[in-house]
Amino acid sequence: MKVSLRKCLWVQVASLSFWPILLFAQSPNLAQNLADCRNGRETCDPSKLSPSQSADVALAGHGRNVSNCRNGYDSSCDPSRLTQAEARETSVAEHRRNIDDCQDGLGTCDRSKLTRPEMQEVDIALRQRNVSDCKNGTGFCDRSKLTPSQTIEVTAAEHEHNVWNCQNGWDQCDHSKLTPREAGQIAVSEHHRNISACKDGQETCDYSRLTPPEAKMLADAEHKRNYTACVKGYGYCDPSRLSAEENHSIQLKGH
Repeated sequence: MKVSLRKCLWVQVASLSFWPILLFAQSPNLAQNLADCRNGRETCDPSKLSPSQSADVALAGHGRNVSNCRNGYDSSCDPSRLTQAEARETSVAEHRRNIDDCQDGLGTCDRSKLTRPEMQEVDIALRQRNVSDCKNGTGFCDRSKLTPSQTIEVTAAEHEHNVWNCQNGWDQCDHSKLTPREAGQIAVSEHHRNISACKDGQETCDYSRLTPPEAKMLADAEHKRNYTACVKGYGYCDPSRLSAEENHSIQLKGH
């Protein structure tokens, strides 16, 4: 009898000694489950929540639903769970989104839901954006909707864009739209760019556009570079472009 009682006590003591370990092992799992429930994840197990945690999770779920409804996430919004105040706020947010969509010219715009002042506000925004698109050459410019003064502004902006494209050597340049003064300035810029391209050995170099002094200067510079490469033994060296005297000099240095 004493042996049985002693064994029983030992089992109870052993069980109590392992209890903190079991609690420690379960604690992270319970915390993760609470986080999953608060965030509405499928891995949530409600049966593992305490009453206070269940209330906390319910509150978090309600807040998430309110946020989804306000942001127009219809697939995640349950309007039946909103209070009257929340429903009004959601309606106001939806109306504001529709106004923004109309001002941005989006297909989701429903003009039938706009008040007369809002419709006027939207029309002003659309006209302003059309002017901006026409000036910048982007978006969907409709020149037929421009006023005479706006047409003048847009034409001036287009001219400036063309000058800028020509100055930078871009393909969008139309030389026929340049004034004589602009054409002269751009011709100088294009000539300098061509000299630089020739100096750097770029494919865009057009030797036919070089003046005789420029062509000689570039030829002398290239000859000197080739000779230096041949003398020092690194870089691209073309012996066939060396003079007999230069070849002889290099051979002497090699000995």
